[in-house]
Amino acid sequence: MALYEYVTQEQLAGFDKYKYSAVDSNPLSVYVMHPFWNFVVKFLPTWLAPNLITFTGFMFLVLNFLMLAFYDFDFTAAAAGQEHVPSWVWVAAGIFNFLAYTLDGVDGKQARRTNSSTPLGELFDHGLDSWACIFFVATVYSIFGRGESGVGVATLYYILWVVLFSFILSHWEKYNTGILFLPWGYDVSQVTISLVYLVTAVVGVETWYQPILLHFLYRDLFTFMIIACSFTVTLPMSLYNVLKAHRSNTLKHSSLYEAFLPFLSPVLLFILSTIWVVCSPSNILELQPRTFYLMVGTAFANVTVQQLSGHFNILAFSLKKPNSD
Repeated sequence: MALYEYVTQEQLAGFDKYKYSAVDSNPLSVYVMHPFWNFVVKFLPTWLAPNLITFTGFMFLVLNFLMLAFYDFDFTAAAAGQEHVPSWVWVAAGIFNFLAYTLDGVDGKQARRTNSSTPLGELFDHGLDSWACIFFVATVYSIFGRGESGVGVATLYYILWVVLFSFILSHWEKYNTGILFLPWGYDVSQVTISLVYLVTAVVGVETWYQPILLHFLYRDLFTFMIIACSFTVTLPMSLYNVLKAHRSNTLKHSSLYEAFLPFLSPVLLFILSTIWVVCSPSNILELQPRTFYLMVGTAFANVTVQQLSGHFNILAFSLKKPNSD
C-alpha cells in the first residue's frame, strides 16, 4: 500500500492551479454560525494547524459512534424492555457533535487566518466530511432504534443513501460549475442533532415513541424530514445551479456524459451493496446492521475522495485509477 501511486504527478501539478470558490447563503450559517466561528477562531493559537482542527472535529464524531456502539451495538437499546443508553452518553453526544460542527466551521477560517490554505487541506476536510456521514446517521439511529416503534434497518439503509447522495450532489455542482454551493440542510441538521441528543438525555428515548398526531410518530417525522429536505431543497437547488451555469455558458463540462460521470461510482456502489442486502443468505443487514452501514459509508468515502482529487486538478474526471495505463 505504501508504494501505491494514489495521485499522479500530473494531478499534483493541477493542484497548484486550483482556486477555492464557495457560496454559503444559509441564513443560520450567515447570521448566526459564521459570527460565532469568527469569535471562536480568535482564541486558537496561530501555530495550530487547520488540518489538526479538522481531524479533531472528525474524531469527536468517531467517539460518538464508538460510545453508542458500546452501549447499543445492534440498535436495540431504545426498544421497550431493553436497557437504555445512559443519559450521560446523550449529553456527551450532544456536546461532541456541536464541538465537531464548530471545529468544522473554524478550520477554514484558521487556514485563512494563518495563510495556510491549500487544496490538499480542502481535500482532507471534505474527504473526512464524506466519511462523517455514516457516523452522523448511525449515532442518530440509536435514538429511535429498530424496535416496534423504531426505524427498520432496511429503512435506515436507504435513509443513509439519501444522506450520501445529498453530500455528493454539492460536489457534483462544484464539478460542473466550479463553485461549491454549501447545502442549507447541513447547518440546520447539525444544530438540530446536537439539541435532540441533549433533549433525549433529559426526557429519555421513550418520549420519541409518543405519537405527534394520530399514528404519526417521531420516527416518521425523522424519516420524512430527511427525505423531504433532500428532494425538495438539496436536489432542486443543485439542478438549478447547474442549469444556471449552463445558461450563462460557464458550465465546466459541455457533454452530458462528462457532466454526470461523477455519479457512476456512487450509483454502482449503491447497486452492489443493495444487491448484497437483498440477496444475502444470512440476512446480513438484520444480523450486523452497524457493521454493514460502516462498510457502506467507508466505501462511499473512498469513492468520494477519489472523485474530489479529480475535481481539484484541471483534468477531466476519469474512470482510470491513478497508476493505470
